[in-house]
Amino acid sequence: MSDIYVPGVKSRFNTDKLIEDLMKVERIPRDRVEKHVETLETEKTYWQEMGRRMTTLRESARLLFSFQNPFNERIVVSQDDSVISANATREATEQEHQFTVKQVATADRFISAPLEENYQIPNGTYHFSVGEDQISFAFRGGSLREFTEALNRRGREKIQASLIAVEPGTRSLLIESLVTGEKNYLGFYEDAEALALNVGMAERVNDTHVDFTLNDATIQPGRNSDPKLISLERNILNVKAGGRALISPGVAIRSSPDLVVSFETSTTLRKNDTVIIPQPPTGPELPPAGSASYNGITIENDLSAFPMPPWTPPPIPPRVDDFGVLTFNYSDGTTTVLPPISDSEDFKSYQYRLEDLAGDKTIVSMELVNGNTHRDVSIKNIRIYDPQATGGGFKARTPVSVAADAVITMDGIEIKRPSNTIDDLIPGITIVPRNPSDRPVNLSVQPNREAIKDGIISLVGNYNRLMAEVNILTRNDERIIQELNYLTPEEQEDYRKRLGVFSADSTLSQFKNTLQRAATTPYPTSDAPLLLSQIGVGTDVRHSGASSGYDASRLRGYLEIDEKVLDTALETRIPQIRQLFGFDSDGDLLVDTGMAYTLDVISRPYVETGGIISLKTGSLDSRVDQDQRRMETLDRQLANKENALRIQYGQMEGAFTRMERMSTSLDQFSQRANTNNGNR
Repeated sequence: MSDIYVPGVKSRFNTDKLIEDLMKVERIPRDRVEKHVETLETEKTYWQEMGRRMTTLRESARLLFSFQNPFNERIVVSQDDSVISANATREATEQEHQFTVKQVATADRFISAPLEENYQIPNGTYHFSVGEDQISFAFRGGSLREFTEALNRRGREKIQASLIAVEPGTRSLLIESLVTGEKNYLGFYEDAEALALNVGMAERVNDTHVDFTLNDATIQPGRNSDPKLISLERNILNVKAGGRALISPGVAIRSSPDLVVSFETSTTLRKNDTVIIPQPPTGPELPPAGSASYNGITIENDLSAFPMPPWTPPPIPPRVDDFGVLTFNYSDGTTTVLPPISDSEDFKSYQYRLEDLAGDKTIVSMELVNGNTHRDVSIKNIRIYDPQATGGGFKARTPVSVAADAVITMDGIEIKRPSNTIDDLIPGITIVPRNPSDRPVNLSVQPNREAIKDGIISLVGNYNRLMAEVNILTRNDERIIQELNYLTPEEQEDYRKRLGVFSADSTLSQFKNTLQRAATTPYPTSDAPLLLSQIGVGTDVRHSGASSGYDASRLRGYLEIDEKVLDTALETRIPQIRQLFGFDSDGDLLVDTGMAYTLDVISRPYVETGGIISLKTGSLDSRVDQDQRRMETLDRQLANKENALRIQYGQMEGAFTRMERMSTSLDQFSQRANTNNGNR
């Protein structure tokens, strides 16, 4: 059926195939131009990829000498993170301190007695306080859960409540402050106070709270003390060496197991030459000797004489160091010396249970007896109080925790803060006490060696990837790809297509040579010139005893890292390593030399706007545009050629058809003529 010819539907001579075969030949120049465009587009992608590799290398290089370089990063290493930890910013300096965590900051957390699950809380106005913040809301009455939800909605991140099943079938109401610190105690007022008492959360107490006011009415010199040795300044009592002062609280204080006494002291050591050494007595004051005058002649009397006994200076008093300077005086006439204080130019806090000091006696006064010869003592903030009292004459019955400040010592100096985040003690360091411990813990601020190492490894990795890209594009050697054992099979196949693509272009070869020189050149530091290989980074970093035979891969410019050597260098030579990568050699506060700086300078002309990569891709774009315009011209010419062929073949088929019709007509005429002749 395929050989059947249908006029107007199928060409008698298979004209379409003839035209297509002829057009294939005509399209060869156009196909050649199209393939050239594809080649140019591929080369453009290779240059763009090269630009990205260079930019990545430049960024990793700049990271090692810019303002954000890892050499400025600091970490804090704690001897025991479970006791105390810390974070450091870039502003921190290298240092080491010894800390002891005496107490972590806590908040008030009060829990009620077990309550029935259907326990109802009456309506009312419930008023709470956390330190100076007030939280108040009206509750219409309801279940424990409804009250808890109402309090949490209005807690303003200061207070919250929850229900805990301490015993099966019951619920205990837990109300807690969300703010730590001794002054941020949880207070209950109005209906909240009644609720705390009714649910067994609190109980009434005799709130004995005495602040020793330090003024002229409450301070007087002690027995046989020189008043000049005592002074008051801004609620601080200063007692110089040899002085003593009596402090009256104004009321008698009965000791109780719930009370504590707290105060703060500081000391000032005198220099040895400030001790007053007695001088010889001056002796009696004698009257003038007098004189006599006659006719202008004056005769002076001899001076009166008073022989002085020989002077023997008294011995210099021996140095006395006495830290037991505080005493409680009781109503029965007895006294108790408080535990000794310690030397500290800054005020240091002390707190003791009153019962351990005074037993069941009544305190009538406190005395500061400074028996030292070279030390002045100051005291302030003397308080006797119940630390569990919430104010208003009641305290928690079974507190889960009570509001307290964090108390730590740094190098023997005691510090108190209301929070467990202490960021105002050492510049650039945030200290976090976690658990009390009697054992001192060392915190050391160190360079972030891991960040520095990661930065160096990143630079080496980006350097090697760029070097591999350059080697592949400039050399037609299959071994280059085989040496890159980190490539995936897909990447290997893709790189095989790139082998030697730019072998005739000297741009990348020159760039490679410059990179290799940058990696092997010694760079100045404040100590002595330093090579990358001296910190464990080089083109042939070998372990001791390794074979030194020929290895072609080591001749292609790749860098290797000996981690042991690098780690050792980071432990001992960080300033020199920093200068190796970026160094201000002329003191103008701008980096002007170093390996990373050099890589940045080398890469900049290639990747900056209007740089070499841009020129290369721009040139390729121009050539692509030219070829595309040529393709458009060839497409028009091919279209015209194809139309002409179709017209010619159409005319040929038309002429052939007419000839066939004429031949058929002649045959028919001949047949009719023959028929007619036969009939005659």
